[in-house]
Amino acid sequence: MSFRSTVHVQALALACASALPLLAHAAPQATDLDEVVVTANRTAVTVNDALAPVEVIDAEQIRRSQARSLPDLLRGRAGISLSNQGGAGKLTTLFLRGAESDHVLVLVDGVRIGSATSGLASLQDLPVDLIDRVEIVRGPRSSLYGADAIGGVIQVFTRRDRNGFAPRVSVGGGSNGLNEFSTGFGGRSGRAWFGADYSYSHTQGIDACSGYLDPVTFDGAGCFIAPGSQPDRDGYTRDALSVRGGIEFDEQWSLEGHALRNEGDNEFDGDFTDRAKTVQQVVGGKLRWHPNSRVDLHLTAGRNTDASDNYLGDTYLDYFSTYRDSATLQGDFGLAEKHLLSIGLDWLDDSVSSTTQYDETSRDNKAAFVQYQGRFGAQSLEASVRRDDNEQFGGHTTGSAAWGIEFAHGWRITAGYGSAFKAPTFNELYYPFFGNADLHPEESETWELGTAWRGDTFNVRLDAFTTDVDDLIAFDAAIGLPNNVERARMRGAELGIDTTVADWTINGAISYLDTENRSGFYAGNELARRAKQSARVDVDRAFGKFRLGVTAAGEGSRFDDVANTRRLGGYGTLDLRAEYAITPALTVQARVANVFDRDYETVAFYNQAGREWFLTLRYAPVN
Repeated sequence: MSFRSTVHVQALALACASALPLLAHAAPQATDLDEVVVTANRTAVTVNDALAPVEVIDAEQIRRSQARSLPDLLRGRAGISLSNQGGAGKLTTLFLRGAESDHVLVLVDGVRIGSATSGLASLQDLPVDLIDRVEIVRGPRSSLYGADAIGGVIQVFTRRDRNGFAPRVSVGGGSNGLNEFSTGFGGRSGRAWFGADYSYSHTQGIDACSGYLDPVTFDGAGCFIAPGSQPDRDGYTRDALSVRGGIEFDEQWSLEGHALRNEGDNEFDGDFTDRAKTVQQVVGGKLRWHPNSRVDLHLTAGRNTDASDNYLGDTYLDYFSTYRDSATLQGDFGLAEKHLLSIGLDWLDDSVSSTTQYDETSRDNKAAFVQYQGRFGAQSLEASVRRDDNEQFGGHTTGSAAWGIEFAHGWRITAGYGSAFKAPTFNELYYPFFGNADLHPEESETWELGTAWRGDTFNVRLDAFTTDVDDLIAFDAAIGLPNNVERARMRGAELGIDTTVADWTINGAISYLDTENRSGFYAGNELARRAKQSARVDVDRAFGKFRLGVTAAGEGSRFDDVANTRRLGGYGTLDLRAEYAITPALTVQARVANVFDRDYETVAFYNQAGREWFLTLRYAPVN
């Protein structure tokens, strides 16, 4: 990290930190920082003890938000920027801390997901009705997870019922012909637990794209050749099923398994393809041996299927299917009180099946990692190193270290460093007449500094970072193929606040991001589709059987292209929500999204929904 970068990051951190005591006095119960997370360190640690910046969205927050999709739930949160191509079910890419959308590792119940051809995880196809919890870790995690975790890791946990039998059902509807239904059950009998949930959603959608591609100048959005050739609604239908179960054989041995399958039918705008039938499937299991308080061994395995059949109208065109098989053997060993050593072996195999002929259709990756976590009085230390051996690009070593110290009645300072990498996708390596099999991984280094204050009723955390990425893959005109030709820098800061004021629960986040392309013809330009500023505030309060809530979210302007010639304006939206408990088990929820009917775009020429309303009736007996 250069001296100039250090000065910028530290100056921003100090400026924001100076305001924290003033904010603390403004609040008179905040997020429980003793809540346990597992994604940050691949072991259980509380939010308060995690040195990495983490955020947890639990089941109560998900239900209370009335979010209609996973992108809807994530939008505006610290470090996150989303780009959507035309409404519900359409391609949604996520940038975390300014990193590329394929530089974020996404897990579902511990299983790595994402397309091996495009490198993207289909966030829009993960049904929020079946999600129990989301953990967001900001910053590099390749030293624990390997490739893809340059910007961070997002893990989605499906529903888990570990107590008495719990049936549930919900039905809802809303604007643009939305119809939704979900039902399920879960519970426990003796040492065994089980559950199943089904979710259905259909919307007529909006007109996804209003742009066109000029066949002479090639100017435009690229969704049409002929102007206005598809001025229609672009609908989306999905059916999703989640099943899981497990058994504790005794105090030492346990076994569990889970499966999630989502089938989608997605319409969009385009002259060459305008419909896709998709499958997103995750299957996994875990065997655990916990002989005593100092030893914990577990073996996990899983498979992710990411598939689509593509059409133009009713005419079948082609298909792409990718499969990710993975397995991990990990041991966690307590060396002494507050000192933990983790050792693990990872295996990953990516394969492709498609009507498009690739030169190679599979590759595997073997890895070993070790991590130390320790606490010395008020100080905490973490260090990890990992070695990956990939069949296509060979060996790669990554490492990370973090330090923290607590002082002065609730204050804490953290500092960290991490290296990370991103393996080239099958499209970049082998796509006919486009791929370059000589590509090597993109590499990054990140430095970060954080400060946090925890009070009885007020929690605040500020994190500043700078990331340099080398060997970015981009099209190289000199060879007519993708090549490792670019470098980029991302730096910024994130401020998060959780508090309660006069019985109003307030959760807020503000992010600042500065990106720069540092090589080639576009050196000095901002990276495309990253907003410099973003913010989100959720405010909720219960009045007996009533609950009211507000979500305000917005982003600053951004450029849609690498040349920085097409600017998209900033925007802000306001959502209102309410719910009423008819009985302890029966609740009606109502939500109005984008109350002021703001017209905005996150990808040029691709439309976003205006004002929408939703109404849901939920039945869920309390255990």
